[in-house]
Amino acid sequence: MQAMENGGDLPRRIGVYTVERELGAGGMGTVYLARSRGGRAVAVKVARPELAADPHFRARFRAEVEAARRVGGFHTAPVVDADPDAQAPWLATAYIPGPTLAELIERQGTMNKEQLRSLGAALAEALQAVHACGLVHRDLKPGNIIMADDGPRVLDFGIARAVESTRLTATGAAFGTPGYLAPEQAQGDEVGAAADVFALGAVLVAAAGGSAFGTGTPMGLMYRSVHEPADLSALPGELRSLVASCLSKDPAGRPTPETLLGSLGPDPNPSPDPKTLALATADRPHVAPPVPVEPPADHGRVDEPLRRAPAELSRTPRVMILLIAAAAVASALVGGFLALTRHGDDNKGGGPSVTASDSRRATSQASTPPSTPASSRVAAAPKDRVTVVVTAKSGRSWISAKDHNGQILFDGVLDNGETKNFTDKSQITLVLGDASLLQLVVNGKEVPNDFQPGQVERLTYDRSGEMY
Repeated sequence: MQAMENGGDLPRRIGVYTVERELGAGGMGTVYLARSRGGRAVAVKVARPELAADPHFRARFRAEVEAARRVGGFHTAPVVDADPDAQAPWLATAYIPGPTLAELIERQGTMNKEQLRSLGAALAEALQAVHACGLVHRDLKPGNIIMADDGPRVLDFGIARAVESTRLTATGAAFGTPGYLAPEQAQGDEVGAAADVFALGAVLVAAAGGSAFGTGTPMGLMYRSVHEPADLSALPGELRSLVASCLSKDPAGRPTPETLLGSLGPDPNPSPDPKTLALATADRPHVAPPVPVEPPADHGRVDEPLRRAPAELSRTPRVMILLIAAAAVASALVGGFLALTRHGDDNKGGGPSVTASDSRRATSQASTPPSTPASSRVAAAPKDRVTVVVTAKSGRSWISAKDHNGQILFDGVLDNGETKNFTDKSQITLVLGDASLLQLVVNGKEVPNDFQPGQVERLTYDRSGEMY
């Protein structure tokens, strides 16, 4: 990639493509409008420096690009070129003129029922093509959907998986976009095609003018997507049941793209136009026009959980709360601890129901009294195990911790000063809703906290104390 002679930040050329202007930036990097030597317009996405420096990203990026080349269909932007080995890896797709769905909603307002059906069907068809090639999009959102003249086009399919393989410094970039992440994705579990269907449901809520999991910090959005029901109040009543199934916490409970296509095609019972109805009944005064009945809203908007007391967080239907309080006689008070666990299996395609999985859920280990220094709590940890101590040093942060088998050790919110201790014979994996608020001590050694405020991280530590 060559820089412009005037010293500007805009590159002159990327590969054989001449850059014209910047189109935008995202979790992977910067996107430019460029031209091929024959004059064809392409969108070239260039990886960010921290990604380019990670060999795991390059290997995964190369594999994802090869798979993405096979994606066809009417509703995607085809990959035309890529160079995973460049100093800054890049990917070129056919340029599709038009605003993103996010831009369109901002300019023109929300979509009506017919427009939502059309959008949902187009996105389901795009996911069909992506999944048929063995890919999972992992970051379907309004900003990745171009509203072209001939219908919606999906961008960046499969690339989020390459991004997910590395430790990033951008909020939410390691997983996709909070608010559209499926619960299994937010918790760092294996992700399948059902995660894209979850995102499609959240996209339809956004297109209707709502927000499936409210607004606020990435931590709050991710927490609600795992533990709380979606807010479907913005949707027309006829679509709520279908979108609710897309947003099921259990991947096995979500419809396939094929099923969605069958349900989101032309409305078999469209509402009659008032003028047409008036003309049709003008000579039949005894016939009253039908009165549509809207079903009651499924849910009210979910408030930001970070602004509620810890007890209020426990009111979700899928969360089990264990509160143990013990009062010391003289000088010590050991507070209760909150163990919020998730339902289902590790997204192998058919997790059990929340009731069936209750007996397999792990609870968090008891907190060490805050008066004990974090480093001393793990000083005597066996050398054949990995021990991680997480302390909320300021504010509150949602964390999810798993052992080497993927078993949940803790899934909940740490209050200011609260500590959790996790030990495993092989590895500990953490998902941190806001890593900047936490202190990490791994095998007795404190991990430098260089995270930015609001930064979402997924970290895995082995017995050597190294992150990988």
